[in-house]
Amino acid sequence: MLSPLANTTYRRLFAAQVIALAGTGLSTVALALLAYDLAGGNAGVVLGSALALKMVAYVGIAPIIGTYAHRLPRKSMLVTLDLARAALVACIPFVSQVWQIYPLIFLLNACSAGFTPTFQATIPEVLPDEDQYTRALSLSRLAYDLENLLSPLLAAAALVVLSYDGLFAINAITFLVSALVVLTVKLPGRRREERDGSDWTHFTDSLRLYWRTPRLRGLLALSFAVATAGAMVIVNTVIYVREVLAGTESDTALAFAAFGGGSMVVALALPRLLDKSPDRAWMIFGGLMLAIGLLMGVLEPVYSGLILIWALLGVGSSVIQTPAGRLLKRSAHEADWPALFALQFSLSHACWLIAYPLAGLLSGTFSLTVAFLVLGLLCFAGTTIALITWPADDCSDLAHFHEATTHTHWHRHDAHHQHDHGDGESTEPHRHEHTHGKVEHIHRYIIDQHHTSWPPN
Repeated sequence: MLSPLANTTYRRLFAAQVIALAGTGLSTVALALLAYDLAGGNAGVVLGSALALKMVAYVGIAPIIGTYAHRLPRKSMLVTLDLARAALVACIPFVSQVWQIYPLIFLLNACSAGFTPTFQATIPEVLPDEDQYTRALSLSRLAYDLENLLSPLLAAAALVVLSYDGLFAINAITFLVSALVVLTVKLPGRRREERDGSDWTHFTDSLRLYWRTPRLRGLLALSFAVATAGAMVIVNTVIYVREVLAGTESDTALAFAAFGGGSMVVALALPRLLDKSPDRAWMIFGGLMLAIGLLMGVLEPVYSGLILIWALLGVGSSVIQTPAGRLLKRSAHEADWPALFALQFSLSHACWLIAYPLAGLLSGTFSLTVAFLVLGLLCFAGTTIALITWPADDCSDLAHFHEATTHTHWHRHDAHHQHDHGDGESTEPHRHEHTHGKVEHIHRYIIDQHHTSWPPN
């Protein structure tokens, strides 16, 4: 599992990711405690609203940046966004009123909406081998799990000697360190652009690719299932532990850690499991685990029961999220990875945009029991949609045929574009009118200029 770390570039990028996420995890706990201090029993509503704004930033900004990212130098972009995040999170300790939380959270996560998909799209370029990339995905998942597991534990320890304001200061420092690490990385060179049409056209093409690829529609449905479970954990843990169970701040941090612990177990084991079974089977299984875990919450568990449920939700979330990068990589050409990763980032967080305020509203207006029930049923519905939408026999290589056609687009002299130029060799890639004869063949199927719809089963 650790073999990708032999690559110097990936090792440094991974280190930057771990450092930044560790600080972000501290801020997650601190934000929940800040909301409780400012709003008391209404903390769930405040936190849900703040996190909904986070999702608005993700949904609205990520696809725009993904569309235009090819125009910007990646290293400068990543470093600048890290510095901006450091400055913004350093302002949060000065918040004294509820409304002040909202613009800071929005701007902070607008920066993350640019940083994260750009970072994610860089990894398959650094590690082109499928096996190495799979293990890198698990390491990335492990990094997020460390945020969910170790950061709350560190927060619990730090809160013994610091106020939660100190946790925000530590997070600002981690963003600065992340920026310094990224500065030391030499990123792969960009391939010459091979796009036809405007950036807006490219954006709409990415949407079309996503919606017409069955496995990606299934991924979106499962992303909604993950959001329902994650929102329950993030929004309502502090309410359940402090109000229902009369627990302490440290108890709250440990409950968050249980979710990360369950996810970490899966991140360590999943690469070997994915070698034996297809992604779809494991991801559907993960969705069912999430639904079962949420519905178990209707039984109003004691603290030990809550820890068990949160761990189960962590397992289910990781089973779904870890292979997601592989699905995206298989479903697009390399030149389209940044836009597709940004689109998945945006669409998946659109699910959180629904789930966050819903989790807060249900618990604040009705009860935590109602929140567990409704979110559990929605999670089951998302999993069912994925089961129906994503064919069980999904594979990358599909047999299909093309009618003869003549058209113009960017291309290389590959298996599909063998022709004479008459005046000697052309540059690669190049663009001119050319003809494709009628052909039937098998290859990795991707929605693009030559493949505009998915072949029938």
